[in-house]
Amino acid sequence: MIRHTVTFKLKHEKGSIEETDFLAAAMKLSSLPTVDKFECLKEIGKKNNFDFGLSMEFEDINAYEVYNNHPSYIRFVQNVWVPEVVDFIEIDYQL
Repeated sequence: MIRHTVTFKLKHEKGSIEETDFLAAAMKLSSLPTVDKFECLKEIGKKNNFDFGLSMEFEDINAYEVYNNHPSYIRFVQNVWVPEVVDFIEIDYQL
């Protein structure tokens, strides 16, 4: 089992329409094949400068690669993630 997590900060103002649109686009990733236990999380701690997190699980490394190579994921990264995220940390765990 693989748990993929990413914590990030957007360039948009908190509560803005752009922020809402970004999160809606991110939520669509939950419908991609092989994605399990998808969560979109709001950071509440004060120990970092991030605002949100995404977490999802995959049955194995092959299922994770299916996700990473899916055309919808690639489009999301190119058209939404890269232009709108100013900082992030990605961590993948083997369960």
